[in-house]
Amino acid sequence: MSGLPIIDITAPGATTTLGRALEEIGFAYIAGHGVSQPVIDAAFAASRAFHASEPALKQSLAINEWHRGFMAMATSTVVTSSVATVTRPNLSESLMIMHEPAAGEVGRPLQGPNQWPAWLPEFRSAIEAYRNEVERVCRKIIRLIAIALNLEETALDRFFAKPTTFLRLLRYPPHPAEAGDDQFGSAPHTDYGIITLLAQDRSGGLQVRRRDAGWIDAEPLPGLFVLNVADMLARWTNDRFVSTPHRVINNRTGGDRFSLPFFFDSDMDAEIACLPTCIRAGKPAKYEPVRYGDYLMHRLNRNYDYRKCEAAE
Repeated sequence: MSGLPIIDITAPGATTTLGRALEEIGFAYIAGHGVSQPVIDAAFAASRAFHASEPALKQSLAINEWHRGFMAMATSTVVTSSVATVTRPNLSESLMIMHEPAAGEVGRPLQGPNQWPAWLPEFRSAIEAYRNEVERVCRKIIRLIAIALNLEETALDRFFAKPTTFLRLLRYPPHPAEAGDDQFGSAPHTDYGIITLLAQDRSGGLQVRRRDAGWIDAEPLPGLFVLNVADMLARWTNDRFVSTPHRVINNRTGGDRFSLPFFFDSDMDAEIACLPTCIRAGKPAKYEPVRYGDYLMHRLNRNYDYRKCEAAE
């Protein structure tokens, strides 16, 4: 497969084509998602307005212990990357918005308040509308994945009764002309959890690594999301689905790049064990069962500067 397939998730045979894409490259463009362009445009406009705010205002929402808030430029380094030795922080800044925790869960790891920019009165409604829509699409994709894995359509739903979600409002500045080969907007990495659904602006810069180790561009296509498998889904499927390395180098337009990755993961307490349809004679389960929340906290604690500081205190 030389490029990324386009899959209309409403079309007949979508489960077959989706399953094949996730096995072969772990990435696909998603059409037929039903998210209106005005909702997408409003989310991007909100992100641009936030990132255009005064630095002191953005910093007033500095990321909190529940992984919600503003991450300033170059404060994340992907030291857990399995595909590269990463020594330089990513050249990006972002605002992280997560799920709203249930009242009885507040205070547990990653269960705390989001931080909203009160100086932007239309921001929250635009972002929540977008988040609700992309979560709906992700739930549809999880059901298609279940069918592709020869499970009942709703077999995986219980793992997402209280999903762990991250909507990251990212800005990448132009790539410095003098930067070395070890500087990236986002260094080569794989995502942590189950699936990622990405909206990107027209800047380009996202690249996906093929199995032959070559890199291909995941060009922005109007109206389409980019879907990719993350590490926990690969583990869940006994590596039947591929968690593929990807990176961002914002050197195409000379301007800022904006993207909206939505990470849709399971309940923090979900036990992820190899799915029965992914085990067969000669291919036993490769991984021990793991509690998703334990796995996630390990990854976060190693990759984000603010969490390293907390661990040292």
